[in-house]
Amino acid sequence: MNKTITVIKGDGIGPEIVTEAMKVLDRIAEKYGHTFTYQEILAGGCAIDVYGKSLPEESLQKCLDCDSVLLGAVGGPKWDGVEKSIRPEAALLGIRSAMGLYANLRPARLFPQLADASPLKPEIVARGIDLMMVRELIGGAYFGEHKTVTENGELVAHDDMTYAEHEIRRIARTAFETARKRGSRVISVDKANVLDSSRLWRKVVHQVAEEYPDVTCTDMLVDNTAMQLVKNPAQFDVVVTENLFGDILSDEASMITGSIGMMASASLGEGTRGMYEPIHGSAPDIAGQNLANPIGTILSAAMMLRYSFDMIKEADAIEAAVNTVLDKGYRTGDIMSEGMTQVTCSQMGDLIAAEL
Repeated sequence: MNKTITVIKGDGIGPEIVTEAMKVLDRIAEKYGHTFTYQEILAGGCAIDVYGKSLPEESLQKCLDCDSVLLGAVGGPKWDGVEKSIRPEAALLGIRSAMGLYANLRPARLFPQLADASPLKPEIVARGIDLMMVRELIGGAYFGEHKTVTENGELVAHDDMTYAEHEIRRIARTAFETARKRGSRVISVDKANVLDSSRLWRKVVHQVAEEYPDVTCTDMLVDNTAMQLVKNPAQFDVVVTENLFGDILSDEASMITGSIGMMASASLGEGTRGMYEPIHGSAPDIAGQNLANPIGTILSAAMMLRYSFDMIKEADAIEAAVNTVLDKGYRTGDIMSEGMTQVTCSQMGDLIAAEL
């Protein structure tokens, strides 16, 4: 296959970790006879420095004119003071919206080699952690109206959380279809005891559930979900929720697995094209030092092969290579433990590519 991949290395550790993912993709192309053509663009803080905006039109167009997007990370303290409409994070919202990427899939799986890195008690970890967070990505509070006005002599901030039936229905179907390929269990997370948007969410999810009699569907309030994730994560298979709740819960789910640096994600829409990125930030404190963990980005590349390119055996090969490298005791600093061998970001990429 010949595929064009738009590459956003971004800010902070982004260039380092994306370089390692590209190294692994190049090895896959060599081994399986594919051609991956990369078109690198600027987006995020680095684009602000060059263009005065976080998402130049040319960069967005290249995201629309490709087979998929591979992203590192954007943002950092350097750009905290810029106007909110051009903040680095605005680039991500713009790309997601323009590409129609309404579904964010974030697998949270504990690698057995890293069981000691989980902050949970060993008896909880022993039950296993393997869940998929399905987060609605282009609706809710992040895309509602935001304003700060003066009322009765003081500033009052408004952030609207809005959902339409079709937005809920399509993300619910994504969750149920995903569950059919896993454990056939969906937990739908909302705050229906308080929010109208959550009451509509629950109603529509129940309607969609009727189309999937082979999949169990359970409602859970978001505050209880936050507690249950640390109390008994083994109960979760597929978790579906709206944008804000999903942002928070998926980060919590990543940390109970031991390291946010290991977590990949896929943002998908109606077609096969998607955007793939690790869920961690730009980590400016270690940027440029060759210390970052590239595994989350490498596993994101594997998700791209699986979900956008239908290269199943190639995706399986990357995931197997990651497991083998971990089995051999190699660790970056964030997952380092006694008796293991610490390696740099680029060395980890080399090791995984070599296993392929």
